Amino acid sequence: MSMSSCAEAYLDIETTGLSPSGCEITVIGIHLCRREDTDFVHLVGKDITADSVLDALKGSEVLYTYNGSRFDLPFIHTALGVNLEEHFNHHDLMYDCWRNGLYGGLKGVERRLGIARKLPDMNGWEAVKLWWKYVESFDLDALNKLLEYNKEDVVNLKTLKDMLLRG
Repeated sequence: MSMSSCAEAYLDIETTGLSPSGCEITVIGIHLCRREDTDFVHLVGKDITADSVLDALKGSEVLYTYNGSRFDLPFIHTALGVNLEEHFNHHDLMYDCWRNGLYGGLKGVERRLGIARKLPDMNGWEAVKLWWKYVESFDLDALNKLLEYNKEDVVNLKTLKDMLLRG
């Protein structure tokens, strides 16, 4: 089976902090790709459960993240009790970047590779502030900006994978 016919999923989470103890997952973005068909799933707040994550990823053969083996997947495992590496072939693109001399966070790597962003000034701390704005005052603009930021992270993972793993 060629890579192009594989069902691929790209995943990124937003959280209220860096440690799963005392912090929560606020958003999980999942970009699903099978041949030319793509879909995007956002799980938000109380909709984030082990079952909803596994359901959203159903049929995926490879799960791509950036720094997911050190952050996203352990956070999901601790917070939701599901180890995604037991269910999917996980591929952390950060290590491909390192092999190509590309160090640092996702946004820095994107800049070096010329991958554009609509929200270039957003970062993880801004994402946390947007979440609390949404929670405390039901600010839907804040939530929508957070979701747009997360979606950009996730969709750019596919662009990054395509650039790093050609052929």
